[in-house]
Amino acid sequence: MSVFIGVLHWPATDRYGNRIITSFTTLDLHDIARPAKTYGVETYYIAHPVDAQREVIQRQIEYWTSEENKDKQFTRYESVSLVKLVYNYEEIIEDIISKKGKKPITVGTDARTYPNTISYKELSEAIKSGENDYLILFGTGYGIPKSLMETFDLILEPIYGASDWNHLSVRNAAAIILDRLLSRNRC
Repeated sequence: MSVFIGVLHWPATDRYGNRIITSFTTLDLHDIARPAKTYGVETYYIAHPVDAQREVIQRQIEYWTSEENKDKQFTRYESVSLVKLVYNYEEIIEDIISKKGKKPITVGTDARTYPNTISYKELSEAIKSGENDYLILFGTGYGIPKSLMETFDLILEPIYGASDWNHLSVRNAAAIILDRLLSRNRC
């Protein structure tokens, strides 16, 4: 059983539903890599097609995974070592197939429900059964376009907080979702 995660900067949507490319936020590198490492994620993919943005991301990855930081900042070195920069969703799938020999079960995340929505409990049990590899995909901006969401095998139920307001940063959503799916703690 392996769990992979991917943050998609393309395709993303804006508040009007238009397809856009979102900017990389430097906080997302560490603030998603650390829970990914904590919860045993195999690879954390960042999908971004813009070369100028990719340079920024790659420089950060190289800095934190340098030999110098291996000694000085070992926890950051370890967590950022999980990060792989790719151009798009298709490249994530290709990389996992090359590692595992088959396509993972794809799981989209969204603040909306879809016909193939699965609960945290159901997905957690499926992951822990060890029968399949899973790729959990996170959107940026106003989320992953509906047309791509509809191609995923499963859609994870939304994060329901204490109020009706629901627009978390991707780093907050990733940490909450990884905890709900992979934590050894039980409420």
